[in-house]
Amino acid sequence: MFFRGDKLKEVFLKAKKQRFGIIASNVVFDSAVRGVLQGYEAQRSDGLLQMSSGAVKYAAGNTQNMEIGAQLISSMIKILSSQFRNSGVGLHIDHATPNYFDFIVYCIENDLVSSVMIDASKEEFEENIRISSEVVKIAHKHGVLVEGEIGYIKGAEDEIVSDTELYTRPEEALEYVQKTNVDLFAASVGTNHGVTKGAQVTLKLDLIKEIDNLLIANNVETGIVLHGASGLTAKQQIDAIKNGVVKINKDTRYQMEFAAAVQKYWEKESDAIVRPTDISESEYIPDKKRFDPRKWLVKSETLMQNAVEELVQITGSAGKSILL
Repeated sequence: MFFRGDKLKEVFLKAKKQRFGIIASNVVFDSAVRGVLQGYEAQRSDGLLQMSSGAVKYAAGNTQNMEIGAQLISSMIKILSSQFRNSGVGLHIDHATPNYFDFIVYCIENDLVSSVMIDASKEEFEENIRISSEVVKIAHKHGVLVEGEIGYIKGAEDEIVSDTELYTRPEEALEYVQKTNVDLFAASVGTNHGVTKGAQVTLKLDLIKEIDNLLIANNVETGIVLHGASGLTAKQQIDAIKNGVVKINKDTRYQMEFAAAVQKYWEKESDAIVRPTDISESEYIPDKKRFDPRKWLVKSETLMQNAVEELVQITGSAGKSILL
């Protein structure tokens, strides 16, 4: 089932109250959408699918028309999720920088999304607050949730690239949330975008807890978001949730699963489309039963579904959909 902003808000409120995490999954292809949705449904967990600026450009084809791309991704998710009754999902715009302000507004006003992220973290603090507040004003008028961010997360994720890391300061987090009224807050606490291994990440769990406690003490409790979390260990994710994190973003993990499934298939079945050296051109016939894209794409869908099921079990959201 597709959740608009009001229902998505219920999801995060329940997660924060019961201290479990919601897995937010970046998608582009229909194969990815199916795999992720099936994973949530199998575990009876609510979730969030995310589209980046790069994803919507890709979805539109050569024109890179972001509005068309967003319509396509939103429609796929709404249609495919309508067949499920034990899980609900929303659609989120991930890391939309201020230059995509008009695109954010378009998605909000055309009922394409449940939530949006305005990432003005590279702006001066006061300018970040001004831009974020403007997005909140528009989004809340249409029942759409807003996520904002302070600090830099090192690494590359789609169009978001940072060579430096700037940890979020708790007092600035408080001021930002108070002045913007965002629904979700992304903190920079040591994670990295891209391919990382949890053992090599110094996750500042005490900083997460300090921010969460400060927001609660000032009556502006907000769901904390963990970006760049694909390589984190199960324990790191569980501890982050205990300290206040409510939304955990995943993108690189799915890309790796997708690529691994395709590589494994074609390592075994390459002769279905590539002539072996010991067979002559006249004797070789490609095998349609094996090179049909449906035969190997479904392998990727299965691995992505398995990844989602594993992740929602780790974060504790399995069996806790608000629909149950």
